[in-house]
Amino acid sequence: MGNDPSFVIETKSPAPLQASPTVELLSLAVHRICTTPPRLIASPPTQPRRAAVSLVMRIRPPEGYPLPEQSAYEVPSLEKFFEQDWARHPEARAELLFIRRDKSKQNFKDVRGAGAGASTNGASAHVAFPGGRTEESDEGALYTAMRQTWEEIGLDLAEKEFTCVGQLDDREITTSLGKRLLMILSPFVFLYLSPYEMTIEPPEEESDVTLHWVPLSALLSPLPKWSFVTVDISSRLAPRHNILRILVRWLVGNMRFRALVITEEDIEELDDLHVSSKAWEKRREREGSPKEELRLWGLTLGMTLDLIRFMYPRRSELPPGDPSSSEFDEIGNVALMPSMASVFPRFSIPDVNFWIWVFGRRYRAVLRAWEASVVRSRITPGGSSTERRINWSGQALSTFYAAVRKALIVVIVGRALGLLAALFGLGWWLRKRFDGWLADV
Repeated sequence: MGNDPSFVIETKSPAPLQASPTVELLSLAVHRICTTPPRLIASPPTQPRRAAVSLVMRIRPPEGYPLPEQSAYEVPSLEKFFEQDWARHPEARAELLFIRRDKSKQNFKDVRGAGAGASTNGASAHVAFPGGRTEESDEGALYTAMRQTWEEIGLDLAEKEFTCVGQLDDREITTSLGKRLLMILSPFVFLYLSPYEMTIEPPEEESDVTLHWVPLSALLSPLPKWSFVTVDISSRLAPRHNILRILVRWLVGNMRFRALVITEEDIEELDDLHVSSKAWEKRREREGSPKEELRLWGLTLGMTLDLIRFMYPRRSELPPGDPSSSEFDEIGNVALMPSMASVFPRFSIPDVNFWIWVFGRRYRAVLRAWEASVVRSRITPGGSSTERRINWSGQALSTFYAAVRKALIVVIVGRALGLLAALFGLGWWLRKRFDGWLADV
């Protein structure tokens, strides 16, 4: 039998590994970001300031996966990256990098909180992406993102293991009530093309910055955990007058931003070997204390959900007969609605929200048009060039805060008139009592 030339042992090549769902979605998002031009916003002559941030992603191979020597590893092209066995392993994990600033950075305070004001939730207000303001010597927004990332956390995005996938839509950053433009923010997406730990050397002066790798599965959960971040708007409207701040807080309350909560089980702090000595000493002081959850809100939440929106397939990308096709609209709405509505705040006093709704007709019309535009882009890739030029987020921002300003005027005037009426009524009652007392005497 062994010498029979007609007998051939048939061998089958092993079936390719089925990548984890989040890695497949990351691959889809990378392709779509590469081929989708972002909405760019030109700086007006009256406000030329700009800033840029970096959204850094990686795929972590399974624990104990046999990898070749790092010196022998050749960085693949973006097309070949997702075909590697370690990246397609079912237990490989796609992750996104966030940073948390324990102290306010003066040169970045408006970018971090979108000019919203001081948060009363402590460190939850400082979760962000690395980045900062553009300087005159910068060669462009991409250069700003890379330079600021290096200066803030010591991560060199110019290394060959990193590639810039593309850019998300520009965003406008305004003052607390959207009255004045502060700057234009450009978010850039980077992908780490290596299975080995990246070199991160945070500078000593940035010891109050901690890094957190969050798995995409936590951001793509079908049942996300939502909470709120409360912002004291009185600290912005009356920063130097304590009595006036108390009065503003009594009149309009606080602003409440929806926040996507990442629980401590999903949070992984950067390996201690890559943390500066001061941060390590501070970490040791905190040993034994419970971990804090991350809360993504405001500008950070908006950019995160802009990224996530690229991970949901268009109807045209679904194969014929795919069961997901019948649920397309439902899936699309689940992914679409948070990124548009949740970044806008509500107030802790109900009647303020009521008057925002009364004056928010134009805002709701812009939001519906924005949603329709995104749905059309899901059905027809690319969308029309006219729609790509529309600054939907800027229009929604301006119309929403226009409604907020009108609502606050009505509420404050109403409160003042009510207070005057109450004082007048009290004075009239006291006078009646006093006249009655005089008559009895």
